[in-house]
Amino acid sequence: MVVALFRHGLTEENKRKAYLGWNDSPLSPDSTKMSTSSRYDLYFSSDLPRCVTTANILFPNKVLNLLTHLREMNFGRWEGKTYEELKEVPLYQRWLSDPISYCPPEGESFVEFTKRVEMGWDKITDEILSQNIQRCAIITHGGIIRYLLSEFAPQPSEFWSWQVPHHQGFELVFEREALRRRDRCTLLQAVPLMAKEHG
Repeated sequence: MVVALFRHGLTEENKRKAYLGWNDSPLSPDSTKMSTSSRYDLYFSSDLPRCVTTANILFPNKVLNLLTHLREMNFGRWEGKTYEELKEVPLYQRWLSDPISYCPPEGESFVEFTKRVEMGWDKITDEILSQNIQRCAIITHGGIIRYLLSEFAPQPSEFWSWQVPHHQGFELVFEREALRRRDRCTLLQAVPLMAKEHG
């Protein structure tokens, strides 16, 4: 059984290197030209517009199951701000050095974030198993994908060590029972996204 993870396309705020969690930002023009030949039986997406737009570009005319559980971490009052704007803030420095113990003001703690993602994963896997789906795609955010890879990739690796580019997806291949038991997948493979050809 395949569960594919796709990050939304590069946004204008991503280009500024600003924190972008529950706020939204339009996709950059290049991101609207992405395509993939991969197809799936069931599609889940974060409800934020940058993910819905990406899903409609990559998988046109497919029904999307929208889940708030698949939103990026909520960065609270740091939304839209960059490292340069925050670097003098003591709480920000503490959060950078220990993101598990500290959290953005009016934002989510790492524990709250991971619990929410796990609830979303359980909803998705229940649906996959009950409908006997073979191939499922999830269109979501960098933080979510990092967390799911840290939990389910064949080789354990820390959350922060994963690189999650905008121009590549990941397919996790599970044995049915491993997916049911929340075990790691047996195979992880990259899914490159191509630029659409014109003409």
